[in-house]
Amino acid sequence: MPFQIIRNDITKVKANVIVNTANPRPVIGGGTDSAIYRAAGEAELLAERRKIGDIAPGQAAATPAFSLSAKYIIHTVGPAWTDGDHGERDILRSCYEKSLELAAELKAESIAFPLIATGVNGFPKDEALHIALSVIQKFLLTHDMTVIISVFDKDSFELSGKLFSGIDEYIDEHYAADTADSEYSYDGMNSRALYERERMRLRRQHPKPDSLDDVLANADEDLCSMLMRLMRERNLDPPDVYKKIFLDRQIFSSIQCKPGYTPKKMTLLGIAIAMELDIPTTREFLSKAGYALSSADKTDLCIEYFMKNKHYNIIDINTALTERGLNTFRFVAL
Repeated sequence: MPFQIIRNDITKVKANVIVNTANPRPVIGGGTDSAIYRAAGEAELLAERRKIGDIAPGQAAATPAFSLSAKYIIHTVGPAWTDGDHGERDILRSCYEKSLELAAELKAESIAFPLIATGVNGFPKDEALHIALSVIQKFLLTHDMTVIISVFDKDSFELSGKLFSGIDEYIDEHYAADTADSEYSYDGMNSRALYERERMRLRRQHPKPDSLDDVLANADEDLCSMLMRLMRERNLDPPDVYKKIFLDRQIFSSIQCKPGYTPKKMTLLGIAIAMELDIPTTREFLSKAGYALSSADKTDLCIEYFMKNKHYNIIDINTALTERGLNTFRFVAL
């Protein structure tokens, strides 16, 4: 799991590195700083912190973790929010960047962050989360490390409801919870009824091709062929796709190279997001494996909402799915 958002006390999170929102001076502050000192051992940790001296806002430094389950604590100094016009966002971004760089130098396999600067420093939580996600996503494209954001209060854990307030309205408007659509379930993988229904829908949606060659070409295109065609049309290489959604390379390779291999529906939806497909193309892509998008499935509707709004950030989408108790992308599980 390269990335997770969890609701937990950060001192109880199991990770190689715990990030502390530190006081710029070598003294024990409040909030997360105080909690980490208590859990690690105040005297020992403060002695190490004094060896470092002052830490400038946006910078980071490491100490041993002492009584914590982690090996290291990375201390980073977040910005105090004034009005957003005093470099607060750049400082916060630097906190995440410097902490991740230092964790990589320490050869950490996992790192856990609080939502930096959103406590007594007053940084708006929605903006703080967006900054954290953008930095983490960029880092994970080139590093193999599990990154965790640990939030303790319910408001922080439900931020995406505020960030994407139109999701629930979209689901309510389009949701059709009738029994006629029950065959469009995740449990009915490759069901013939599902496949035939979607094939007929696509046939009604797309006019009959102009020539016999067009008909044969369309009939011969299987899942692998369509995937390769879509990648060519978008000038994408395999790493451009699977790295963008943190999908295991072997799974992607199986879709490319193993005839008859059928991945899970959520895997194909993740690939569709990585290639930034529109909704009609996504429907056709899914149909190659016998799947369909359904108005009776809220997971499908949530993903459709993001596609319709051309928002293809896999972490944002998974956050929204998680908060609504829906199916998530397990290869980037929250």
